[in-house]
Amino acid sequence: MSEKKEEAVVKKTTAKKTVKKTEKVAKAKEEAVVEVVETEKVEAPKKEVEATPIAREKGEIKPLSDFNWERIGKYEDSYTIAEKDEMEKVYDETLKSISEQEVLDGEVIAVSNRDVVINIGYKSEAVISISEFRYNPDLKVGDKVEVFVISQEDKNGQLILSHSKARSLRAWDRVNEVLASQEIIKGYVKCRTKGGLIVDVFGIEAFLPGSQIDVKPIRDYDVYVDKTMEFKVVKINKEFKNIVVSHKALIEAELEQQKVQIISKLEIGQVLEGTVKNITSYGVFIDLGGVDGLVHITDLSWGRINHPEEFLELDQKLNVVILDFDDDKKRIALGVKQLQEHPWDKLDAKLAVGDTIKGKVVVVADYGAFIEVIPGVEGLVHVSEITWSNHLKPAQEFFKVGEEIEAQILTLDREERKMSLGVKQLTQDPWEGVDKKYTIGSKHKGKVTNISDFGVFVALESGVDGLIHISDLSWSKKINHPSELTSVGDDMDVVILEIDRENRRLSLGHKQLEENPWDIFETIFTEGSIHKGTVTEITPKGLTIVTLQHGVEGIVNKRNAEKEDGTFLKLEDKVDFKVLEFNKKSKKIVLSHTLMHKASEEEVAAEKKTQAKKASKAMKKVNDNVEKTTLGDLDALSSLKADMEKGEKK
Repeated sequence: MSEKKEEAVVKKTTAKKTVKKTEKVAKAKEEAVVEVVETEKVEAPKKEVEATPIAREKGEIKPLSDFNWERIGKYEDSYTIAEKDEMEKVYDETLKSISEQEVLDGEVIAVSNRDVVINIGYKSEAVISISEFRYNPDLKVGDKVEVFVISQEDKNGQLILSHSKARSLRAWDRVNEVLASQEIIKGYVKCRTKGGLIVDVFGIEAFLPGSQIDVKPIRDYDVYVDKTMEFKVVKINKEFKNIVVSHKALIEAELEQQKVQIISKLEIGQVLEGTVKNITSYGVFIDLGGVDGLVHITDLSWGRINHPEEFLELDQKLNVVILDFDDDKKRIALGVKQLQEHPWDKLDAKLAVGDTIKGKVVVVADYGAFIEVIPGVEGLVHVSEITWSNHLKPAQEFFKVGEEIEAQILTLDREERKMSLGVKQLTQDPWEGVDKKYTIGSKHKGKVTNISDFGVFVALESGVDGLIHISDLSWSKKINHPSELTSVGDDMDVVILEIDRENRRLSLGHKQLEENPWDIFETIFTEGSIHKGTVTEITPKGLTIVTLQHGVEGIVNKRNAEKEDGTFLKLEDKVDFKVLEFNKKSKKIVLSHTLMHKASEEEVAAEKKTQAKKASKAMKKVNDNVEKTTLGDLDALSSLKADMEKGEKK
């Protein structure tokens, strides 16, 4: 079909519809005229004379003054105009004109397990889920509530309202009013959060800190979830829109009054019954019926307690005595052990200084150990009373908590309730007759117990030890630290050098086990003698260190370090040196290389021959010393002998 034909068909169809619509309108007008005429015929007064055709033609017909035009088309209308006005007035007062997004007040007309029916004076009521009213479990018919108009009419023609949104919109104004007036409000505990609870207040969330739930510490927050409680608004942060509420504040005022009354009746020494409210590491809080007191851990028992949980448990009832209280700060100090007889009064009256007792180790510290003789009575074993040794060690190396030990009573003061104990007194003092057992010059074997910068401590037996000074460790070796020579736990041979009985000290030596090799060196490195040496070090000050035979070191100053070609000695040079000075006391040998190339060859040969004879005599002396020495470190003499034997073979 072409476009022109389609357009013609559309126009034809539209014309037919227009004609039909016109006919319907004309027919309706005609029916209306007939209806009016019939009505006039029925209700016209009988006295009126029907208008003649001539009068109609001349337009002389006049309308009736009391004709009720509003009754046209109504066949059974029995209301008068006054009645109708009255009814319209009542109807207008019943219905309200509302708009969406508006907050109104409504009335509860029905409450079920699932819904609440609200009347706001509109043409229909609204149904709101009862979950929006869970903060108010006492909701009943007739209560006034605020509602938010979401929609006047949904697709089913139903009015849609929300109570929670209305509460939220009005909430901040109400919250500020409540904070100013300190009014008590109700809120619904929604859930638990870190450090407290989340509460629904006026449709917005508020924070209830754990410390503000009750005056006593709360151990389980979950028991308050899904409950409605009373609160006071204590803080508002408008910037972050945070609200903090408190349930504790409601009861604190009453408690304060109770505290004043209770404290006014308190007396030191008074015995009261209380309940354990809280347990901490330093003590126990006791509820005395509206006011709290503290029993410090030291006032729980005459015996030693590591933690109050060992002695008491929560909600336990017990008697306490008032030790002290502060009217201003309202602090009360309580005691439990004071209600019991002091343990020192139970201590055997026959116990005296010198007696041996048994006890249990309850505390171990660096300075000593506390021994419980009977519950509540303790004595201290000081670290100096554990062993006879002067080299003190921490008490932890000797005792363990819970261990049963024996000790001797050293001091006993019943009035001051103090006791000191000793353990070493149960064994014989090794220093008795020590000068006979360890005579000066005698040789012994001991065990290294400690090493310091200045020497080595060696124990000869339990309680008897001595010090080897670093200078007495070796004749020939240069020792920077004693740990280069020995270690803790090693066995070591020593010689008794000195005994200090009063201070219980021994002075020991190790190098004294052998002859002093410098006595032999004195015969070898005589002044003017010539020896071959190797340059091992040149110091920043220009001194040259030379190692001679037998491992002995000599010193060459700069003017004596000049070679024959005018240069100076350098490292690893092996040349001849002449001894300028030998000092046995300070173990010092001064050498010169410059004098060697200034002397004649005959002088050098003669001097070397002389040194060979001296070396032979020294060798014989060394052999004698090695045969006589059976204990100690013989490294120096043995090395010297080996060097000399090599020299003889050459």
